Amino acid sequence: MDSDRKWILYIQRAKNELDLARAIFKLSINKALKVEFELKEDTTFYSNVISNSYYCIFYSAKAFLNTKGIFTTPPEEHKNTLAEFERLTLTGEIDVELLQIYKSIVIKADELLGIFRREKSKRGRFTYKKLPQANFEPAKESLMNAEKFLKNINLIIKRTNQSI
Repeated sequence: MDSDRKWILYIQRAKNELDLARAIFKLSINKALKVEFELKEDTTFYSNVISNSYYCIFYSAKAFLNTKGIFTTPPEEHKNTLAEFERLTLTGEIDVELLQIYKSIVIKADELLGIFRREKSKRGRFTYKKLPQANFEPAKESLMNAEKFLKNINLIIKRTNQSI
């Protein structure tokens, strides 16, 4: 696949990460599923929900950047992806597109940037926390943030591609 369409792979990866985050969140709270998978009742995977939610956001951001001809690579791929996403936010490029998509309910680009920053930070803090059960609320928030982020990045990309 040529580099100008690589964003499609990143969107697919983001969706996979979100699907996995949803599945392991459900597994963490559903007693019947725990029995089916022969897990102890107190087994949870909330730190993995946080991590997969972050990766959903990360790959969504990479997809958006790729549609703008911006490619980030290792080392420091995560840091550079965040920096490039922030740069586009500061130039107003993301807000303008969001404003075109939403007439009445506008999700500001700084909110998307904030979600990206918070989830990047949480991935480090909560992934290594000793008591996984204590991560329920952060995991639930991460899952909602990932859903919101991916949905809005998809809307921006669709709008951009329609205007080409």
